[in-house]
Amino acid sequence: MIRIARRSLVAAVAASALVSGLAIAEEVKPAVGRSIVVASTTSTQDSGLFGHLLPIFTAKTGIEVKVVAQGTGQALDTGRRGDADVVFVHAKAAEEKFVGEGFAAERRPVMYNDFVLIGPRSDPAGIRGSRDIAAALRAIRGKGVAFVSRGDRSGTHQAELALWKAAGIELEAAKGAWYREIGQGMGAALNIASSMGAYVLADRGTWISFKNRGDLDIAVEGDTALFNQYGIMAVSPVKHPHVKAADGKAFVDWMVGPEGQKAISDYRIDGRQLFFPNADQPGA
Repeated sequence: MIRIARRSLVAAVAASALVSGLAIAEEVKPAVGRSIVVASTTSTQDSGLFGHLLPIFTAKTGIEVKVVAQGTGQALDTGRRGDADVVFVHAKAAEEKFVGEGFAAERRPVMYNDFVLIGPRSDPAGIRGSRDIAAALRAIRGKGVAFVSRGDRSGTHQAELALWKAAGIELEAAKGAWYREIGQGMGAALNIASSMGAYVLADRGTWISFKNRGDLDIAVEGDTALFNQYGIMAVSPVKHPHVKAADGKAFVDWMVGPEGQKAISDYRIDGRQLFFPNADQPGA
């Protein structure tokens, strides 16, 4: 009887341990087959930031992230169509409109860097070393020096148009052979500017990671008007019931949480930090 009781007890303990082990294994086992689509800017892709962030997020959650790299305007349209679960862009007014239209419940600030005006070292506009972007743009226009515009409704393109306006230049009337709109991303714009010896507005992150610089260098930087804020939004399941709302929210929460913010801060090229986390900054 005692031996039978002992055997029963051992079997029960073993079974309990096996069940517990399975339960523990289920808790730590990464999700299988889960994925989300993030519509984001070419700057976050071209800078290499996603190549750094996404493996960390996937290792933590088991959720794979597929990035559609577009200009901000196109990325927002992708979210409007319900073809993305998350939108991660850099044009605050357009992001707030997206929320106002009901395509996201809220916009969360994530990080910032700045724009820089890139140009040939020969500096035909005579602006190198300036911190006044408005004066620099007026000089480029006045001398008819080649300027490459992304022309793609991206956050960078929207910032560029706002800077021309702030400089007092009616771009539609001023456009000529000197102003070339390409309808492409940041990497392509820099490549074309390099081949042409033209000026171009770029986000600093992409510029730092850009390899084909040729004769290009920073001409203007440091103006407060060149500040560049990024925001993130989970696409609303009210508008699009098919979106992966829970996993999209998990990505947003990770990006603005301590781990995501640290991962952003840790991303560097040649010791230089490309983006600066500020999810906890009011009004960012």
